[in-house]
Amino acid sequence: MTTELEGVIAPKPNTSFLGQRPKLYFWHLGEGKTKGIGKWIADKYGEKPVLLSEVDTQRVKGLMVNRLNNSGYFKPAVHAKVEVKDQTASVDYTAKVGKPYLIKEIQFPNRDTLVDRAIQATKAGSLLKVGDPYNLQTLVNERVRIDGILKNQGYYYFSPDNILFQVDSTLDNQVNIYVTVKNSIQDRAARPYVLNRVTLNTDYSLSDTASVGRTPILFRGYRYFPDEKVFKAKAITNATFLYPDSLYRRRRSDQTLSRLMSLGTFKYVDIRFRPARNVPDSAGYGHLNAFVRMTQVPKKSLRAELQMNTSNIFTGPSLVLQFRNRSALRGAEQLLINASASAETGQGALSGVTSTQYGLDAQLLVPRLITPPFDIRLRNSDFQPRTFFEAGYKYVLRTKYFQEDIFNLGYGYSWKTKVTNEQRLQPIDLQYLRLSNQEQVFTDLLNERPFLANSFRQQFILGSSYQYTYNQQSLEQRRNQFYFSGGLDLSGNLAYLLQNLSGSSKTENGAYALFGQEYSQYTKVDLEVRNYFRTSANPTSGNKIATRLLVGVGIPYLNSNVLPYLKQYGIGGPNSVRAFNARGIGPGTYRPTQAQRDANSGFYDQVGDIRLEANVEYRQDLFPYVKGALFVDAGNIWLVNADASRATYDSNGNPDGQNGQFQFKTFLQQMAVGAGAGIRIDVQFFVIRLDAAYPLIYPYDNTTIITPTNVIPANDTGYKAIKLNIAIGYPF
Repeated sequence: MTTELEGVIAPKPNTSFLGQRPKLYFWHLGEGKTKGIGKWIADKYGEKPVLLSEVDTQRVKGLMVNRLNNSGYFKPAVHAKVEVKDQTASVDYTAKVGKPYLIKEIQFPNRDTLVDRAIQATKAGSLLKVGDPYNLQTLVNERVRIDGILKNQGYYYFSPDNILFQVDSTLDNQVNIYVTVKNSIQDRAARPYVLNRVTLNTDYSLSDTASVGRTPILFRGYRYFPDEKVFKAKAITNATFLYPDSLYRRRRSDQTLSRLMSLGTFKYVDIRFRPARNVPDSAGYGHLNAFVRMTQVPKKSLRAELQMNTSNIFTGPSLVLQFRNRSALRGAEQLLINASASAETGQGALSGVTSTQYGLDAQLLVPRLITPPFDIRLRNSDFQPRTFFEAGYKYVLRTKYFQEDIFNLGYGYSWKTKVTNEQRLQPIDLQYLRLSNQEQVFTDLLNERPFLANSFRQQFILGSSYQYTYNQQSLEQRRNQFYFSGGLDLSGNLAYLLQNLSGSSKTENGAYALFGQEYSQYTKVDLEVRNYFRTSANPTSGNKIATRLLVGVGIPYLNSNVLPYLKQYGIGGPNSVRAFNARGIGPGTYRPTQAQRDANSGFYDQVGDIRLEANVEYRQDLFPYVKGALFVDAGNIWLVNADASRATYDSNGNPDGQNGQFQFKTFLQQMAVGAGAGIRIDVQFFVIRLDAAYPLIYPYDNTTIITPTNVIPANDTGYKAIKLNIAIGYPF
């Protein structure tokens, strides 16, 4: 209670720190000045003196008495004492209170009317409890609770102000509370309403003439304007939860607004209700007409983006063209066709290598779940579920190495049941990578490393996947926000089972193949946990501690002994362990020899089947649109099965026998750790990030290592002491 009383004290005294008032000192630096450094310091960090003449003790005492009464401390006595010493003054407030009044009895309306019976029916969930202290805010919350329930039972015109609480405090430290309906309540607020007619206008504008002089389409009891040239009536009514001849429910009205907006085809949507004319009331019920008005965005659009991709791997420009049709099949289906081209130059381990890419992909988003023979609409969700179909092709030419063609084909569903969670199920996720025009250096690399060659050979993925995401970042008022994402990826299990049962023959590598191509078989689990704690109570503050933990495990089996290359993990880079190059860590204590660095081939070795990464970052507002950060990153990757071609050595130069394989007893000792600081330019719609990181712990002993083919000198890490990263967006 003391905290609440302190909250009404005004004005607040000047800020004090260790008995001093630095903000008051800064204010005096700018006193009487109109410009200059003193004026700037005063405006930025100063605080105007709080004078005793500004203190109204009578007003503050009145507010304290009011707060105490509201919390059940009736008949309190509040006193104020002013003491003046030199040039300072203090005001001491003293409140004398008795025991708080407790609730003895609660009575709800018992008249034989529709509205009284409806309120009486809400009693079981009441916030008022016998034995609890009397509190005015609880009464206010109770009115809002009852109003919310009645709004979903047809009482469109009812409001919290229609509820009156009569409190009898004549008992000894106890009160009786009587919940009643005001006698002055309007007749229309005391009756429930039924929807009479629901009109849907998909082409509304302020100068709307769509419905003038036109006969609407009648579909499922709805009046539909203007016609079906752009949207089929079925597509719109499937996202509408206001039904003719049904009881008005605010929950269904809000759900309709959310569903229609989430279609992505309307700029604005609103709903208006009006009393129905010439419709006789029956059994005390009134009638409403509902008008759902939708303003379209352009059906078709073409967008072009010129990007500059910068990372520790490749840097260069790219062009992306996107065509969008927001009602491709007149059912609010969104068709997206993307064409892309890029020309990038390798950095770090791939210095001197150029990568040219061309891609074309298409995605069709259908605003419903296509699950024949079932009709699943998720009627209690505010968000429109989707079925997606996607297909794509990408051509990649990497000089000095190879040319590859990448194909993908997918089908699945995405849906949300709450604003904080989302699920994605993809029963079909086919990917195929075909290598061609291999340069001799890449052929030699694969011949030297059978393990790596196998990961490139088995690039035919017959996959299915599921992902669940829980994200509190949309709850902006929360001081602590939690994020979780978990994914399961499977490949090749059904094909292996069928071929094994049918007795199909295997290839010379001991694996089954489809259409002459070996396919991957694995189970892959990815988990990501984040937490954002805002250090300031101000919800607009950007001062926060952000943490992240990434765990990824891919287990190849039966038809595979290693994950396909495009599914393997790499670690390091601007969004990972920032003190190291992208794919510059691991697996385990492995590091490429000097010969591999010279040939730019070490980059392909530093991938694995298991990933563990953790990040901690403190973010601080500095100036408008400018933020600072301090961070620590740690992580590494490992193999499930050891790879003899990626030998690892102890500090004496002797093979340690792990060969990049994950070992429970040593994996924590092999974590790479880096720390640094950064500057972020955050203008809301995009963020430019500059980070400088320094390696603190290497995954291997930083001493001279003698291998059978190479000598790596002491302190030769292959990295600059300070790693500079330029990126777009936050790392997590």
